[in-house]
Amino acid sequence: MRLTRLAVLGSPISHSRSPALHRAAYEVLGVDWEYDAIEVTSAGLSAFMAGCGPDWRGLSLTMPLKRDVMPLLAEADSFAELTGGANTVLFREGARQPSLHGFNTDVFGIVEAFRDAGVERLTSVRMLGAGATAASALAAVAQLGARRVVVSARSAPKLLALFDLGEELGVDVHAARADGVDDGIRPDAVISTLPGGADHDYRFDSSVRASSVLFDVAYDPWPSPLAASWLEAGGRVIPGIEMLVNQALLQVRIFVGGRPDHILPHEAAVLAAMREAVGL
Repeated sequence: MRLTRLAVLGSPISHSRSPALHRAAYEVLGVDWEYDAIEVTSAGLSAFMAGCGPDWRGLSLTMPLKRDVMPLLAEADSFAELTGGANTVLFREGARQPSLHGFNTDVFGIVEAFRDAGVERLTSVRMLGAGATAASALAAVAQLGARRVVVSARSAPKLLALFDLGEELGVDVHAARADGVDDGIRPDAVISTLPGGADHDYRFDSSVRASSVLFDVAYDPWPSPLAASWLEAGGRVIPGIEMLVNQALLQVRIFVGGRPDHILPHEAAVLAAMREAVGL
């Protein structure tokens, strides 16, 4: 019987919780699939994917590969096209070689993380960072009703890309001071897309920390300095691991059923096992 292989790719990758999540899911589903974490840089992505044989079913992608993979795909779903990044690749069998289909499951993961925390609707959002995850976060908050997003970031080209995306989504995107000083903005939510453990100068008044929910995509180390400051002020924090679990559930649907709306057998049990695997 042919081995079925999957993996999460990125650099660095040793901290990834994806293997624990996926292995827990496939154990409940009763499928003997191998899921590993593999260090792959942007420069090595094309060669790695070209070397994937018929035993490969799919890939999860983390930074910095979400945007790098786009030119390698035969097809991408609407969220991957919209945000310019895919975090999931499905190998579909072709006549000569597998066809690569990309998906963005991060948008779903962020939306569900907010909903699981009881946040069904947003109006205004403050966002830190402007990379691939920020693009997914912008698409996610648009689904939750946000019409104004203020972004703090140091990269002008990435900010301009978010302005363009906001225009497509019907969201008014503005730039804020990159030094992070309190500027009087009182959003419904603050979203940090900064890497875990990253040094930053973003500071928020205690009234913001107490009243605005913080969604921090970081999960290692946890709590992040920003999340710790929020908790000290008595504020609400949604940890990035919640996004990771929800987006991984969609990945499992794609790898097992070929599409994100494929409901898994015993899906509630699958999700419970995934959450337990990462200590939730």
